Amino acid sequence: MSGITAYGAYIPRTRLLKSAIADANDWFDASLRGLAKGERSVCNWDEDTITMAVEAGQDCLSVLDAGSVNALYLASTTLPFLDRQNSVVVSQALNLGDHLRTMDVAASQRAATSALITMLESGAAAKGNALLLASEHRRSKCGSRAEMLWGDGAAAVAVGNEDVIAEYLGSETYVTDFVDHYRGEDSTLDYEWEERWIRDEGFMKSVPLAVNRLLEKTGVKASEIAHFVLATDQGRTPAAVAKAIGIAADAVADNHIGNLGVTGVAHPILLLTEVLEKARAGDLILLTGFGQGTDAVLLRATDAIAARRPKTGFSGALARRREDANYNRFLSFNNLVDREVGKRGELDKQSYLAAMYRRKDLLTGFIGGKCRSCGTVQIPKEKYCVNPECGGLDSQDDHPMSAVKGRVMTWTADRLTFDWNPPAYFGLVEFEGGGRLMMDFTEVEPGTMDTGVEVSVHFRIRQFDNQRGFRKYFWKATPAQQ
Repeated sequence: MSGITAYGAYIPRTRLLKSAIADANDWFDASLRGLAKGERSVCNWDEDTITMAVEAGQDCLSVLDAGSVNALYLASTTLPFLDRQNSVVVSQALNLGDHLRTMDVAASQRAATSALITMLESGAAAKGNALLLASEHRRSKCGSRAEMLWGDGAAAVAVGNEDVIAEYLGSETYVTDFVDHYRGEDSTLDYEWEERWIRDEGFMKSVPLAVNRLLEKTGVKASEIAHFVLATDQGRTPAAVAKAIGIAADAVADNHIGNLGVTGVAHPILLLTEVLEKARAGDLILLTGFGQGTDAVLLRATDAIAARRPKTGFSGALARRREDANYNRFLSFNNLVDREVGKRGELDKQSYLAAMYRRKDLLTGFIGGKCRSCGTVQIPKEKYCVNPECGGLDSQDDHPMSAVKGRVMTWTADRLTFDWNPPAYFGLVEFEGGGRLMMDFTEVEPGTMDTGVEVSVHFRIRQFDNQRGFRKYFWKATPAQQ
């Protein structure tokens, strides 16, 4: 039996009120007020497609042995690098080693479902697990319909032959060059076509065609489908498509347009993670991906599904939220306005690639050291043990610390140091089991930072090198109670 063996989800904590978007833009387009109910997920300034993929991957690995992962696929249309394999960065942040296949999959809203089909049918995880990460940091024009309906997020699923929680029954793909939207090589924003035409000529024709082919091939009746996933920002379209196919109305998965927003390539997989949380043994799950045709994947939940729930999952990620009504901050974080950053923000932040490569274990993997002689843990890992009673030379083994909790020993909130969301918080963190490191803090609510506060660490953007189009990543500490 092959199929899905684990899953995970990540949704940025910040949720921008849609009413704030409407308040800022309805002077120009009064119709936005009709979309102003609810909220959408928003990346913090130091989050992007890569950092969200790492978070979703960590959630998936909370129930999956990292040593079993032999392939990692990253699906997105908003990858930070056009000529640097983004999936390698993610794999090293997850400490998956250097003996696995990595691949970026892009250029279509069904990139994730197409990658999933490839993984399921190619035997990519015949001797272990293949990990699919789908992540999207979507940008849109100010005051647009997309700005109201889209969101940011990431999801992960693992594919393998052991401990299967959703058995793979088959798939079908219908391809056609139906252009509902596009983004050219020189653009950072999508150009969309008319909504009704996309519904009638796109979804209503393409999805039933692919699904009916799949149902005929597998001998499954539409009425037997317990969960139907169709990712779209058109609120009524999934129910209309389900009715046309013969799928029960109560089987249609909620797109969460009102409390999350549609997360592009990530959305089919993100909705699938919610379905896997709810599914019972024997439930038939129909997953579709729309974009220049349709992918359709049929799965059946197994008896193991209830016992392999991730640490956070979709429901936990959705519940972890911070309400925000600052539309200007959202524009700034997404580089949609040319903001004055002051002289300190104009400093050259050249990336020294040789030095970054030499310290990649610390910078990307957050690897410390543990002394074989005395057991002392330290970060960063160095040639000598820091224990004055030991001082062992070359005595330290690699000691991953990205999952280790810590506590704030000292902290500073500095408004003189440049930060995209001032003030800049930084200080000394002491980790459970040993090790201390000066770190930046992120997503700190005013008045919540104090000595002794528990923190967890998260892979984030540390600096943008805008002169050379590079971004530097490192781990930051976040107050755990948030």
